[in-house]
Amino acid sequence: MAAPLTARELRGKLDYLLGPVLSSRRSSAPLAEAMSKLDRPAQDFMLHWIEVIDRSNYEMAFQFAAAAPAALGSFDAATAEAWIIHAMDVYDRDGLHLGAQALRQFEAFDRQARETHAATFAEHARVLELFARGLAGRRLRLDTAEDAGTDTETLYLPPRIALFPDKADNFAVYRILVALLWAQGRYGTWQADLAAACADYADPARAGRLLARLEGMRLEARLAGIYPGIARAMNRLRGHAHDPRCAGLAAANATVADSIRLLGRLYDAAEPPEPPWRFSLHAGAGAVRAARLQRERSEFAAALAELIRQQPPPPEAAAADDGRFSIEAGAPSGDEGRGFELRLDGQPLAPPPPLARLIESIMQDLGEIPDDYFAAADAAGHAQRDDAAASGEESAEPGQDPGVHYYDEWDCRRRHYRKDWCALRETDVLPADNGFVEAVLCRYRPQIVRLRRSFELLRGEDRLLKRQTGGDDIDFDALVEGHADLKAGMELPERLLTRRLRNERNLAALFMVDMSGSTKGWINDAEREALVMLCEALEVLGDRYAIYGFSGLTRKRCETYRIKRFDEAYDETVRRRIAGITPKDYTRMGAAIRHLSAMLNRVDARTRLLITLSDGKPDDYSDHYRGEYGIEDTRQALVEAQRSGIHPFCITIDHEARDYLPQLYGPVNWTLVDNVERLPLKVADIYRRLTT
Repeated sequence: MAAPLTARELRGKLDYLLGPVLSSRRSSAPLAEAMSKLDRPAQDFMLHWIEVIDRSNYEMAFQFAAAAPAALGSFDAATAEAWIIHAMDVYDRDGLHLGAQALRQFEAFDRQARETHAATFAEHARVLELFARGLAGRRLRLDTAEDAGTDTETLYLPPRIALFPDKADNFAVYRILVALLWAQGRYGTWQADLAAACADYADPARAGRLLARLEGMRLEARLAGIYPGIARAMNRLRGHAHDPRCAGLAAANATVADSIRLLGRLYDAAEPPEPPWRFSLHAGAGAVRAARLQRERSEFAAALAELIRQQPPPPEAAAADDGRFSIEAGAPSGDEGRGFELRLDGQPLAPPPPLARLIESIMQDLGEIPDDYFAAADAAGHAQRDDAAASGEESAEPGQDPGVHYYDEWDCRRRHYRKDWCALRETDVLPADNGFVEAVLCRYRPQIVRLRRSFELLRGEDRLLKRQTGGDDIDFDALVEGHADLKAGMELPERLLTRRLRNERNLAALFMVDMSGSTKGWINDAEREALVMLCEALEVLGDRYAIYGFSGLTRKRCETYRIKRFDEAYDETVRRRIAGITPKDYTRMGAAIRHLSAMLNRVDARTRLLITLSDGKPDDYSDHYRGEYGIEDTRQALVEAQRSGIHPFCITIDHEARDYLPQLYGPVNWTLVDNVERLPLKVADIYRRLTT
């Protein structure tokens, strides 16, 4: 083992690492003196983490250097790293003051870490996510917070629970909390204005805590009637009898209004006993729910219009009937599920899975599909929103910008995600003059014809299988032979039918196009030409595909640009958007990959491809994202995509790609086009090879 560094040697290193926060009043000498008493591995550990932390904030690095010598005396290496990661998460989420406080409170963290009976969120997060997914009809995120609660899209759970001496019991509390937080949305907690319900009391905060307790009792009763396992765990761990004053909340038809009325009677009386699984009512839940309702209402109208357009045209007599396209939802079918039934002309209509999930999500929030959610459509299948028709306004565009999306980012130095670190906005590419597309079609006409022919071969034709025991039509050849056999005294054969074997392609592809500033000039022209030729060929094939551009300028301005949505036809508008693709900012890829992967996963397809067209490695305005950090974040985003069932592939013109693309995409999931002029032809050819 190497000899420990002296205080003088350590001071030189600390002056270099912490220089920006040192001054005449704040010297590195005391830090160096404390570090000199540690052994060499502990010194190296500290210096490594000081270097890592000061890339995020110099003051946090100084606070770590001040606290670490004492902390490392009681921590093992794993606990020390967990302490650092916890403090940096607090800094990311709550700022410098609380982050530094978390570093100084290492003794409390050590006490918690030594409680072996405690259950931690980090240890059980994956199981809890699967449990929440099994309960919910929509995707729910899980995260940590000091107080359990939910904003209706994220379930916030304590980072650790140590209420019982048995670790299994503490994990059971986690499961109960997940179920109760999910039940807030499922059983109507947020269908009332809870802030307004508590505002008239002398102490609104106390009223809010009491209302949360009453809602907890109501939701416990609803869960107990459906999930006996959760009911047994709650009865075993509750530790007290039910308050008889709250018996009405156990009724099957109790609502949040009953909890609010009971709050008025109990506010000045003795409070009911508190269970171990305490949660609070999240202040921002109302706003999150309202934004989701608005977004899903627009998506519902668009999905319904698409479903209607897929139906066969009506008879002439029915075409004039304005009510032909009325669609109704069935009533809830008991506590086990929110059954629904869509009807077209009074006949049941099976919704596609994405629409079914959307209906389930809306019904969780509202308990039903309101009448004004249903759209009237004309004979061509164009849906119009009822509320927009009443106001005389045109309905919103189905693909309008839903706002800002927040995504985690992988910090390879911490080996941990930065929570909700990147803000991403989705906008349309501004259409340009269509002369560019016309010029491409003229210039590459022979090549486009060849591409179309090669793609026609991929499509395949139906094969007619003869002499089948079951099928769609009679095999007359087999029937004639069978009749002859029958006349000859033999039995009539069974294989007398034909069946058509359909070669169906169940594939969806999303093309992710680099729109960073480095594509300016002929690279941008080559990208646009490649997209035009690809679209012309894909229209023959019939695959579902979408095209999005991406760029970014720091973590607060990540952007994706809609060029063609999955539900959008390749028409004049899309051609003009392709012509309007222009270079933007930098190549911040991680957030864009996560956003577009989530979009691709919502498409009901057996095979999903995410094909990136780029001219260089991940990069951004700040040095923070350049190099290893950006590459590792992008690699982690691609790993997440692969785990969700997506097949990523990259087409690049960067001659240095061999240095980093194998690390990102693997050894075979990328290709280099070394001649930009060949890019338009190569893109379509590569897609053809990927999908055969």
